[in-house]
Amino acid sequence: MKIDGSINAVLDQKGHEVWSVTPETMVYDAIHTMAEKNIGALPVLQAGRLAGMISERDYTRKIILQGKSSKQTPVLDIMSTTLVTVSPESTVMEGMRLMTEYRVRHLPVLDHGKLVGLVSIGNLVNWVISAQHAAIGQLEDYIRGTYPG
Repeated sequence: MKIDGSINAVLDQKGHEVWSVTPETMVYDAIHTMAEKNIGALPVLQAGRLAGMISERDYTRKIILQGKSSKQTPVLDIMSTTLVTVSPESTVMEGMRLMTEYRVRHLPVLDHGKLVGLVSIGNLVNWVISAQHAAIGQLEDYIRGTYPG
């Protein structure tokens, strides 16, 4: 496991499954799905293509704080449409840089325009921590003379 592994390696570890909603989905139903799946954001797909993202942040800022009804507001009205994405070949560090630069917590993973996964900042941080732990273990083995090779 390399610290700067690929996004695809992260997806292989965490899984490629992605839950999504459509622009017509009511915000309440999207939030219910997020709570049920214990996730913080959902891709919004229209005709199978990524049209936007809806997150807990969108909900709090565009529904709660504006006094709107989540049961009467479609996702289309509050979804983020300026999207930051990565490819499966992008590196973990590139993903983390994009998340920091654009202040997002989730990155859709697109392969030739097709949504193939979603990674969160938690997924990427866990990857880095695991890779660092493995590297430290290898260094300790090397110092002790038990490293293979």
